[in-house]
Amino acid sequence: MNNETFYSPSVHHGRNIKRLREILGVKQEAIAAEFNIRQQAVSDWESKALIGDEILERIANNEPALVCHHCNQPVINQIDKLTEMMERLLKAEQEKSALLEKFLAREK
Repeated sequence: MNNETFYSPSVHHGRNIKRLREILGVKQEAIAAEFNIRQQAVSDWESKALIGDEILERIANNEPALVCHHCNQPVINQIDKLTEMMERLLKAEQEKSALLEKFLAREK
């Protein structure tokens, strides 16, 4: 995969890594230990707009680094739960809209 092909100025790999790390409550030192690198290297990742494929794949494939330390569950489980909840909320909003449209149609 060629990063230059898929890179968009609105995408900042480093900020995305930092956001995920902060959401999970993981310190840079913990990520560094997991990857057997210095903390400064993690800081460098987080400052780069574009990160190479090798590092991105390494991050994506490292399950132990992707554990929510607040809940001791893999992030995937949390994302699945969040997606499920959002789908339920969307369905409820769609049902409310449909009812409102029926009500408004009767009023005309």
